[in-house]
Amino acid sequence: MFYHLKIMVRNLRRGGFYSAINIVGLAIGMAAAVLLLIWVYNQWSYDRFHPKAKQIHQVWSRNEIEGVINCWQATSLMIGPALKDEYPEIVESVRVFPGDYLFGEGDRSMTAKTTYADPSFLTMFNFPLLYGDANTALNDPYSIILTEKTAKWFFGDENPMGKTLMYNMKEPVTVTGVMRDLPDNTRFNFEILGHITFREKVIGYSASWGNMGPQTYVELTPYAQLDRLNASICDIIKRNTDQRMQTEAFLYPLDKSYLYNKFENGVPSAGVTMVIMQMFIGIAVFLLLIACINFVNLSTARSSIRAKEVGVRKALGSKRSGLIGLFISESMMLAFISGIIALVFVIVVLPEFSALLGGFAGRTLSVNLFDFRFWLFALVFILLTGLLAGAYPAFVLSAFNPVKVLKGAVAGGGSRITVRKVLVVLQFSFAIFLIIGTLVVRRQIIHAKNRDAGYDKELLIYIPLPEGIANHYSAFRYDLISSGAIKDMTRTWMNMMNMWASTSSPEWRGKNPEDNRNFNLFFADGNWAKMMGAEVVMGRFPDAATFSTDSSAILINETAARMIGFEDPIGEKLSYWGYEGHITTVIKDFVLHNPFEKPQPMVIGCEKGGFPNLEILIRLTQGKTADRLATLENSFKQYSAGYPFRYQFVDDDYALRFKTEQAVEALTGAFTVIAILLSCMGLFALTALTVERRRKEIGIRKVLGASVTHITMLVSKEYLVLTIIAFALSAPLAWFVMHQFLNMYDYRTNIPVWLIVGVGILILLIAILTVGFHAIKAAMANPVDAIKSE
Repeated sequence: MFYHLKIMVRNLRRGGFYSAINIVGLAIGMAAAVLLLIWVYNQWSYDRFHPKAKQIHQVWSRNEIEGVINCWQATSLMIGPALKDEYPEIVESVRVFPGDYLFGEGDRSMTAKTTYADPSFLTMFNFPLLYGDANTALNDPYSIILTEKTAKWFFGDENPMGKTLMYNMKEPVTVTGVMRDLPDNTRFNFEILGHITFREKVIGYSASWGNMGPQTYVELTPYAQLDRLNASICDIIKRNTDQRMQTEAFLYPLDKSYLYNKFENGVPSAGVTMVIMQMFIGIAVFLLLIACINFVNLSTARSSIRAKEVGVRKALGSKRSGLIGLFISESMMLAFISGIIALVFVIVVLPEFSALLGGFAGRTLSVNLFDFRFWLFALVFILLTGLLAGAYPAFVLSAFNPVKVLKGAVAGGGSRITVRKVLVVLQFSFAIFLIIGTLVVRRQIIHAKNRDAGYDKELLIYIPLPEGIANHYSAFRYDLISSGAIKDMTRTWMNMMNMWASTSSPEWRGKNPEDNRNFNLFFADGNWAKMMGAEVVMGRFPDAATFSTDSSAILINETAARMIGFEDPIGEKLSYWGYEGHITTVIKDFVLHNPFEKPQPMVIGCEKGGFPNLEILIRLTQGKTADRLATLENSFKQYSAGYPFRYQFVDDDYALRFKTEQAVEALTGAFTVIAILLSCMGLFALTALTVERRRKEIGIRKVLGASVTHITMLVSKEYLVLTIIAFALSAPLAWFVMHQFLNMYDYRTNIPVWLIVGVGILILLIAILTVGFHAIKAAMANPVDAIKSE
């Protein structure tokens, strides 16, 4: 064993430059693959850690419109308790309503990620409490549970149990539990957990079958049959609304509802996260294969150097199996060295990688170095990489005929098609595929960013509407407009970028009773659309001061107008949730939540007919923004002393809509650079080896009159042709795959021919620069130095 190790170390040292290329290339490929696989595992494991995960299902809603089945996650507050009461197979139900809400204690306050849920949330899901009893902690609607980090922020090292926080700085709630900080592989993301009744009664939410906002989860008995249960519950909404609503309900397994959360005509399919997972798995495999291809190519290209060693060993009685074991052991040693380097790199880079992935990972990725499963994975990964990289060279080298190699007759690989050439083509095909993919993703982001949002985002901000300002709103507005700091302001229900209600039961004259299409609802003052810079398509902006009937004004967008069906909807009555108003305005479609989606139908209730206003939308005047904000803050504190001043720019909020795609672009771009680097490292080493083996031939050719250009082309031609072949094979495949990727988006760009051609030119230039260094160096060398030994 020691003898074999000594031989392996000696060969490693003798390899010098080529051993370094192999070790560094494998280390980079392994590190990149492991980083990607850590994220993939994190996403795959979402909410699978709950002991009851197999019994937990999410309630989804669906309807059929013009032959197309639409599915969505929002449900009514009514459906969870009804399912539990009516079906013995359903053991428990939990309604979940997330949002951002203000909590304070003394002079400390924060806008916390808050989830309001039924008390059974703590027993259905596995989120352990450090303080408090999971069975009773949320029994009181005015009780809250803090995460460990939040409790420390508010109370330091004090015991927070029984302490009081003020919701919205005016409503006292009591801390009845402290929860361990949430793991990084759950869909739930909150700092404070409250009671669902508090959300409904105190904050305000209409509990009706037609008002869909929260998500609902149910726990089934272990022996429940999902298909039979879904067939039974599908009409529960119709039964409870006297057939007024045609929306159906169905249960969807928890372990599928995160990754397969997209439905195409009622059939579940991979969501965005699953598509990104598949993409990252592909990139990880590509990078590892590129690194292994470098190893295989360099090992087989240097076969003549070790041919005599093989011949001597065989002449002295070594069997082929023993030689295969020796060569695979060498590759394992190289893989082990590379694996150690890769592991150190992963640990160092993981925080930055996690931050970059924050666009859709949501939390910090981490590796538990004390978990034996991680080390088992690392060991298996290194062994498989060493086997993948070393198996083919081991079989090739061990197959040499001892008589021929000892006579100096070693095959030179002059065949038109060799494994090495195929691998070089495969290597560059991967790189070309990744370059095209990265550029298409970037083009899609730019396309969506350039989309007309339908309103003016510049200098538009949201601030809260505390009670002090609500009671003196007119004076507050007058003071700020008079100061010149703002153009205008309007009260709204919520930040329009984050919170919309929806209903499938609005009524209008002549509506088809079977029409159950969903409408997005929003509530604001009558000057909202004008201040937003929305474009009026029909009608006029509401003006309650001039027209008293505009106190019940309703605005709709173009998509909603088409769905309602009137040629001229102005003046028509529209009702929802027991409120009736009349349409005064049709505004141009604008982007609601997702700039990649098609326009959604919108109904905006003005002055009356909706939830209470909780926010103020303000348009600042041109000038120094910091001065405008200072004036706004001073006035805010004057009217609402003790309430924390906070604001959010709408354009910043809008930019967050691109986080996922920007993270994907950044990562694919970074790993594309790594793929190109690995490919060029291999090509650089192969060219150096080719020049070294043909050194005397090149010298003789120069003596016989060959020019520098001729010698350069002689060395470069083979690899440039392989690069062109790689482009011809990979470009059509990349176009097809990225075309399928773009089909996920309603609002999408195209893939122009010039982009594909540009990538081809780019990869050819990269190959020329990589090969050209050694080619020109060989062509410029003194031929006497190459042939003087003869």
